Formats: sequence, C-alpha cells, structure tokens
Amino acid sequence: MAKAKKEKKAVQDFSKYIRWFWIVFLGGILTILLIFLLASWGFLGDMPDHTQLENPKTHLATEIISSDGKTLGKFYLNDNRTPVSYDELSPYLIDALVATEDARFHEHSGIDGIGTLRAFFFLGKRGGASTISQQLARQLFVGVRSKNILETVTQKIKEWIIAIRLERQYTKEEIIAQYFNIYDFGNNGDGIRSASRIYFNKEPKDLDLKEAAMLVGMFKNSSFYNPIPSRNPVGVKNRRNVVLFQMEKYGYINKVIKDSLQKTELDLDFSPESHREGIATYFRGYLDGFMKDWIKKNPKLDGSKWNLYNDGLKIYTTIDSRMQTYAENAVQQHMPRLQAEFFNQNTPKRNPTAPFLELEKDEIDALMTRGMKQSERWRHMKYDLKKSDKEIKASFEKATKMAVFEWKNGIASEVDTIMKPIDSIRYYKSFLRTGMMSMNPQTGHVKAWVGGINYRHFQYDMVKQGKRQVGSTFKPFVYTAAIDQLHYSPCDQFPDVPFCIEANKYGNPEEWCPKNSNGDNDYGGTRTLKNALANSVNTVTAQLIDKVGPQTVVDLAKKLGIESKMLPTPAIALGTADISVYEMVGAYSSFANHGVYTKPVMVTSIEDKNGTILYQFKPETRDVISEETAYVAVKLMEGVTQIGSGARLKHSWAKNRPEYKEVVTGYPYELSNPIAGKTGTTQNQSDGWFMGMVPNLVTGVWVGAEDRAAHFASITYGQGAAMALPIWGIYMKSCYADEALNISKEEFEAPEDLSINVDCNKHTETTTEDDDTDDDTPEDLDFG
Repeated sequence: MAKAKKEKKAVQDFSKYIRWFWIVFLGGILTILLIFLLASWGFLGDMPDHTQLENPKTHLATEIISSDGKTLGKFYLNDNRTPVSYDELSPYLIDALVATEDARFHEHSGIDGIGTLRAFFFLGKRGGASTISQQLARQLFVGVRSKNILETVTQKIKEWIIAIRLERQYTKEEIIAQYFNIYDFGNNGDGIRSASRIYFNKEPKDLDLKEAAMLVGMFKNSSFYNPIPSRNPVGVKNRRNVVLFQMEKYGYINKVIKDSLQKTELDLDFSPESHREGIATYFRGYLDGFMKDWIKKNPKLDGSKWNLYNDGLKIYTTIDSRMQTYAENAVQQHMPRLQAEFFNQNTPKRNPTAPFLELEKDEIDALMTRGMKQSERWRHMKYDLKKSDKEIKASFEKATKMAVFEWKNGIASEVDTIMKPIDSIRYYKSFLRTGMMSMNPQTGHVKAWVGGINYRHFQYDMVKQGKRQVGSTFKPFVYTAAIDQLHYSPCDQFPDVPFCIEANKYGNPEEWCPKNSNGDNDYGGTRTLKNALANSVNTVTAQLIDKVGPQTVVDLAKKLGIESKMLPTPAIALGTADISVYEMVGAYSSFANHGVYTKPVMVTSIEDKNGTILYQFKPETRDVISEETAYVAVKLMEGVTQIGSGARLKHSWAKNRPEYKEVVTGYPYELSNPIAGKTGTTQNQSDGWFMGMVPNLVTGVWVGAEDRAAHFASITYGQGAAMALPIWGIYMKSCYADEALNISKEEFEAPEDLSINVDCNKHTETTTEDDDTDDDTPEDLDFG
C-alpha cells in the first residue's frame, strides 16, 4: 500500500516539471513574439514605414551623360553612387553573391531558419545566419552593429522584421539589385556601378567571372579587403578564391574552372573616379556652375531645392565622349612638344628673366605678388588662419614638400619635390596652356571642351572663363561686314600699299598705320581679298574697316554672339579685343550655318532619379547675315588652308621647313577635304589661335601662357599655325578616322541664288615670299 502511494507521488512530481516546461517554453515564445511585436510597433527604436520601404533614403550621385550614352563623370560629396537594375548586373555577380552570402536566398522569406538554428547551436562558429535581405535591412535602416550586447540583440531583431517586410515589398531580383547598389566598395566605389568602373573600367553587366568574384568577396569587409597595390591585394585574392570555392560548392561552376581561376591574378584596371580625374574635367567644372544656377531657378514641386550631390539627377549633355577623347589626346600630343621648345628658349642662361620677356625686375615682382595673392595658399592663410600679409609672404619663401605638374615623356604627370611656394608660382607661369571647343554649327551642340592641359593643377577654364586677344581670327568679321555692306567678292583686288587712317576719324586719338608682317618695304602690287585674308595682309584689312567703319564690324560681331567688350576703333580689325574660345566658336559657326547664329548648347535635358524630365533645352537661333554673305565668307576662309598660313593642313608642309623641328614635323595631317579657317597671333606672340570649319563641325583652339609676358621670342614657334593649328589637325584627323562620327568631307553648300563671284581662277594670286608663315607679328598690333 505504501509502495503505490510513492509511485503516485512520483507521477505527480513529473507532471509538475512538464507543466513548468510548457509554461517556460510557451512563455518564452510569447515573450519573443511580444518583443518582435513591440519592435515592429517602434518601441525598440524607429522602424521604417511603408513609404520609407518603398523609397529608402540613399544618397545618389548626379550622373553626367554624354550624347553617345557614356558617363563623363558625377557630382557627389561622400557617396559616388549610381543605381543599376537587376538586368544590368552580370549573372556572375548574382551567382557569386548567392553562393557566398545566402545559399538558400530563393527559398526563404527574409530569415533563413536553418542558418539561424545552426548559428544558435554552434554560436556562429559554422557560419552566420544573416540573409541578403537582413544585410540589406542593416545597410538601409539599422546601421553599424553596436558593441553593446543588448543593443546588438535589439538591432538583430529589427533586422529580422525589416528583412521580412522587404521580402513582402520587393521581388528577390529587386532585393539583390538594391544590395549591390547600397554597398561601399571603397576608393569612392559606392555601389556596384562605381566599383565596376573604378576597379575594372567596366559596366556591371560586362564583368567576367573572376571580376565578379573579387567584388563579391569585398562584401566581407571592403576596408580590409582593398585590392589596390598599396592596401591588401593578396588578401583580396584569397577572399576572391573563397568566393570561387563557394560557387563550385553550390554548383555554379565546376572544379576545373575554379582551379584555373584561383591561380590567376586580380588583373585590375584601376580607374579612380574623382572630380579632378577622367575626361571632360573642365566641362564638368563649367557644368557644376550651370547646375547650381539651374537649381536656384528651378525648385522642386514642394518648394525645396534639389541637391546636386545627393538627389541622383541625370544630366544629358551634348559632349560626345569619343570626340572629347580625341580632343584631349590632341592636346596631350602637341603641348609637351611645344612646351619643350618653350623651355629650351626660356632657360635662365638664355633669358635671366625667364619665362618673362621684356619685363624689368619691378614689373616681375609686381606680377609675382599678384600671383601670390591669387593663390589658394594665400587665401587659406589670410582668411582661414587670419595671418598677416607679412607672415604669409614669409611662408612663400620657405621650401616645402609639394607635388607639381610636369610633362614626363610626353605624358601629363605629377612629381614630388621640395620647392619654395614663390618658386612654384613662377614654375607654373612657365607652362603654356590651351583652350579648345568643338561644336556642330547646325544644332549648336558642343561636342568637345578642353579648358586646359591638366585640371588638377590648372583649373582656370580657358574655354569660357579665360579671354585673350584674338589677333587675326577677328579679321573675317571685317571682311564679312565688307561683303555684306559693299557686296565685295573674294576676287576683288586691293592695292597692297601702306595705308593710314587719320587721327580722330573713328575716335582714334592718333593716325593709325598698320604694317604687314613681312616688313616695312615689302609692299606693292595688288591682292585679291581671298589672298589678303589668307596671308593676313594688314594694309588691306585697314582699307576694309575704313570703308565700313569700326562700329559696323563691332555690331556684326555682337550679332554673331561676341559678348566681350569691343572698342569701335580701327585697331579692332587686327584683333585687339579679349574674347573667349566659346564666343569665337559660336561666332564662326554662323558662317557654316548659312548665316544663322545658334547659341552653343551643352545640356539637352535633366532628369530626376525616377526618369522624370525636369528640363529640356530650347534652341536659341537668330538670322545674322544672309546665306550668300556667309557662303562668300567661307570661301574667303578656305583660302587660308589653300594658299595661306593654314596650308600645312593640306599636305606635308613641314617636311620642307627644318626650322620647325619636332613641333610640327611629327604631324602628317594631309587632309584633302575643304577646310575654312583662320590663324591668329597676337602682340609679342603671346597668343596663338586657329579657328577651323568643315560643314558640320567648327572648332577653335587657343594656346598661350597665363601671363602675356611669357611667350616665344620669335614668330617661328610663336604663331598660331605652330601653337594652335597642330591641335586642330590632330583632332580632326582622329575624328575623320572614326567614321561613325560622320564628320563631313564635303564642300560647303552654296546658296541657289549666289550672285557674288567666288571663283578666282581667272585672277592672278599675288603672294609674298612668306605666304606660308603666319599672320601677326608685334608690328601688326601697332596701336599707335
């Protein structure tokens, strides 16, 4: 009897344990559910609502897109991110990601139950449990993992909830695309598109297997697994091989492919992206100002301002990436040779005041002081550090470490050196610079824009910001005014004799008697207008401006788009005005466009990140001169490349000119198509110009130093035909070689009712011995 009671008591005790087990178990489940419920309600911290899940707040770079669909660059502060869709991802990227980060990604709904249990029982020693969806939730909404255990648990709970919501909100494909877009791959590689371009110079869809594996391997920790040579390429290679192992493990590749690829190197094509790197840097600098002005005038619908650096705008430009590359290559090919000759002529042994000519010591000191006060060092010390002028000047005399620009083996380079800041200013003033713009005259679309030789070291844009004397490139405006007003023909003849315009006739204080570039005594005979313009005969130009009046020429130039200040005096005929490359190209385009001025266009449209059009350009055109006048002017300027200073474009001119050495002999242009244009050289050879036209492309080039006192000593190298024309020739030869560009080789189209004779074959073309030299010498710009 006692034994039965003991058995009954034992059974009762066992039931109590079972009951407590279920109480604890169900209580734990209810507690977990309650915690998750409270977390979803936001009691454990802010949770994204439906609208935030639909539009997660990420900083997106503004993308600058060329007319041929290439990315020229981006505007961003911290996030160089441009999103791509799932369809724009290489399939290797997707396979590598799933195999490495979440093998059951397509089977779960945000939380991997098997992985979670494994991580719980083995304390994470056999792998974590974070799914791609959870990792995306952390990147978008949760943030960096806390070191506090309680906060870590809270963050994990929020990740689970957000991951489930993301799975409900998006397709698996959209989650993968977002995951690739949000990750920071280092070195300004925010998102997969930037990373692909920076590390392999490719779009994400073009990545091959081992490239995709490397980038996916960086998800482990891009700060540590950084592939650039100065960081951790060995670790990245090892991590890439782990990804390849995972891909073979889950059947995405076979063992043979895995083993062969694991033996290969990373094979980076490292192309860093920054505001000072890449192509069209000067154009992008101009575009920065254009966009800031546009943003001021065009607020969002809610009245707030667009953010150029975070809102993911897309700016569609007229720049053609191919033509831009050809233009930059032309500058890079010509300028080192020209600079080498400039340095050769301006060594301290030959010229104690190098690089400045004709300046006294006090003038040079004043010039250097201006250079100091315009420098970034002066601005920083003066306004940020509040230093006195005396302290600042003293700092310019102390040698310091710096990286300076140089042409090294014909390539723009940067060299570390120790130099006084004052010496560095003089050093940089020794470099010749350039400005170049190329434009379709019919549409106004600017196809190429090169504002200097190197944006990192010479940021002043010589296309639109800089204005310099234009020399004889202004003469076509004088000839055009004469054609328009007096119906002159290119074949009309004028005496080549000394000519003066008396004092006070056009407000000129003294008598004005310009000389020809070929000397005081080489006059006589007659010249056709075509020959006179081709050889920049100043006496004929003076006669023309006397007939039409300086004000008529200035008014015409303004109609052609020249906005710079121009004094209506006779000397304007020889190009005394300071005008930008941008203005000159726009003006010359009117000749190629049948007398219609089309304002240069750089931006065709602007879109927001969703593709909504925010801006679309409207062409601005106006009739300036008649179609006949424009055509006759073009035929006049064709003479420059037929019998004048631009003739070297048409044949191997320089082979018979040993005095030009390598500066021009290395450029066998040998162009045979019709080309109209004009060279220009200013006082003391301070500026060299060439304006060149074919029916569907007008391009202007300027070359000169920062200061007019730095220039070639003689006309041999210091003329537009030697300084600027070679850049035009190299550029056009590249454009013609690229047949897809469809640059015209045809004749300029003549008007149907042409009444002016342009065929001068029946006339005798009298020339001087130096027809093949350029136009302006110091005597040309004798201002009286």
